[in-house]
Parts: sequence; C-alpha cells; structure tokens
Amino acid sequence: MMPEGWEQFTLGEFMDFKNGLNTDKSQYGSGIKFVNVMDVFGNDFLTQEIIVGRVQVPEKKLQENLLQYGDILLNRTSETFDEIAMSSTYLDSAPATFGGFVIRGRDRKNKLLPNFSVYAFQSSLFRQQVIRLGQGAVRANIGQKDLSKVILPVPPKAEQKKIAQILSTWDKAITTTEQLLANSQQQKKALMQQLLTGQKRLLGENGVRFSGEWKHGLLKDIANVAKGKALSSKNLIEGDYPVIAGGKISPYTHNDFTHEYSITVSASGAYAGYVSFHPYKFWASDCSVVRAKSSANTLFIYQLLSYLQDKIYSLQSGGAQPHIYPKDLQTLKISYPCLAEQEAIASALTQVDSYIKLSQRKTEHLKAEKKALMQQLLTGKRRVKVDEDAA
Repeated sequence: MMPEGWEQFTLGEFMDFKNGLNTDKSQYGSGIKFVNVMDVFGNDFLTQEIIVGRVQVPEKKLQENLLQYGDILLNRTSETFDEIAMSSTYLDSAPATFGGFVIRGRDRKNKLLPNFSVYAFQSSLFRQQVIRLGQGAVRANIGQKDLSKVILPVPPKAEQKKIAQILSTWDKAITTTEQLLANSQQQKKALMQQLLTGQKRLLGENGVRFSGEWKHGLLKDIANVAKGKALSSKNLIEGDYPVIAGGKISPYTHNDFTHEYSITVSASGAYAGYVSFHPYKFWASDCSVVRAKSSANTLFIYQLLSYLQDKIYSLQSGGAQPHIYPKDLQTLKISYPCLAEQEAIASALTQVDSYIKLSQRKTEHLKAEKKALMQQLLTGKRRVKVDEDAA
C-alpha cells in the first residue's frame, strides 16, 4: 500500500531507455566526454568534469546519444548479479555521451527530480528487482525490457526535494569522514617513511632523542619465521579461533589454535605476501608466522614488514599459484634500531593505527545509518516534513 500522496509506476511508464555507443578503438582519446562502466560504478552522480574518457563521434550519431541533465546511467553487464544496473545520475547540462555497456534512462514525463533520482535508483527496492530480473550464465546482464518492468514508488515533488536534501547531508558527512580517513592514512605512510628508516628519531623515556646507530641485517636476525600448520577440511571443527590462510581475511574458524599475538604473511595465492598482525589466538594454516626474538619488538616488526609490503610481494615465485616461503622471508634485508627505540616507534605507529580504525568505524557507521534511513525515506515508512511554501 502506497503512502498517502505517493504514486507507483513501472519505469517503462515514464522512462525511455537507450543503449550507448559502440565505437572503434581509434576513436577514443579525444573528442566529447564519454561515460563508461567504471564512471557509473564509481560515482553516485556525474558531471562533465568528473568524466575522464573522450570519444570522437559523427555529429548525427552524437545527437542521438547526448546526455541531458537528470539522465540515469546504468551498467547493463557485470561479473555478478549484485553489480548489474548500478546507477549514476547525470547532473550537468554540458555535452557528453555514453558507451555501449551503459544504458541511459530518460524521464520523459518529469516524474522525478534529478537530485532525488540519485537515491531512488540506489534504493533496496530497486536493487532487489534488478538483481532478480538479471540474466546470463557466464556474465550477469540486464536489458531495457527488464528495466522497464521495475516498480518505483514516487512521492510528490516537494517530498522528493526534502528527501534528497536530507540524504545529501548524510553524503556530505560521509565524504568528510572519508577524507579525514584518507588524510590519516597518507600521514601514516609519511610517518612510517620517517620512523622506519631512521630519518626521524623519537624521544626516549628519559626525554633524550634516540641517536644510536641502526643495525643492518636480515629478518631472521630479530625474528623466527615458521611455516603454518595445514588444516584439512575433514579435520576442521568450527569454533572460536580464526584460521589464517592465504587471503586477506579469515575464511573460517576452528576449535583449536596454534599461535597468538603473532604476525602472519600469506603463503600462497593472489595475496601471497600479505602481512597481518593478530593480537589474539588463531590457527596458522597457509601462511608463515613471524615471531619476535627477545631482542626485538613484535609490533615494530609488524610495522616494518607493513612498510616493506611491496618488497615482500615481489618475493613471490611460481606462475598460476604464487608462493612465498619462510626462507624467502628469513633472508629479507632490513634495518632496525635498539629495542627501546623499536618500542617507541611501534607505540607511535600503533596510536596512528588506532585513530585510523576509529575513523573507519565511524565511516562504516555513517554508511549503515544512511542505508537504513534510505530504506525508510524511499518507501514512505518515514515521512518528511515539507515546508508549506514548497508544497
């Protein structure tokens, strides 16, 4: 049942759809701005300034494929059904066109305010329908005919305007936190460069700046590197301890553990060499475990290996299934200070990590709150107060 004052339409009742241009490779690189699939994926809305690509198109063909302010752009194919018909609204009057893997939707009856469209085509209701209507075995795809069947609840224009304003405020808050997060991550990189190469020396507990010479050697000089313990599926018993294997995240859990408070380096697969630290009990499977010797600090070694992440990735051997073995890590060349300075460096960088994690959680929380609010506002479960003059 529609909220009072709202209407419900299929997209085909008020929108025209058109597939984009298919042109020769030689035509790309110059000419008019050209929207491709990645532009749609990466942006809730587009302006000519945001679009990077260009294409040369004959004038007659161009006129048939020009974008107008408020046009909806959707990708018509993807690797997964979850990513078909992702949308971006064109909020510009400057000339631009679009590619063959993109579908243009145009509101021929002026049912939707463009700023409202930004959110209407990201709603859970819209996403659920296009995923269900998607087709294909090897690649997921959706066409104009199926898009025309999608049902969209449409509030009055004044309410559309208010909803768009509210959600835009949330977007600004999310953008601000994301920018703060990006700045913190860049600052950490700069600090790692300074602290982990000895360019910048910290103060010791006595208030005197560290000044001793750094040692140059191999990872095995300050850490023990051991191979993880294989765990077959038949021996796996779901439990409380994450199993650390070849990826970036734990794929499953076990009822026993092999290590705690240790560093792991993924041993095989696409992420062979990925460095991680686990301040808890875990089962080390398809990975190498790095543990500090008495002359070293575990968190310092973790920060150092994270700083050397690209160098560690370069140690991969093998073709289809890359590997990094404990012996490769043991002979990794490193430089390191005395234990006291290691502890000071680890403490400084860990504090920055804590701030970054806090910013990440705040960003994720804002996105979750916005998603829940969209669900309420775009279905009319929560009504907005509209100014009398706007109504």
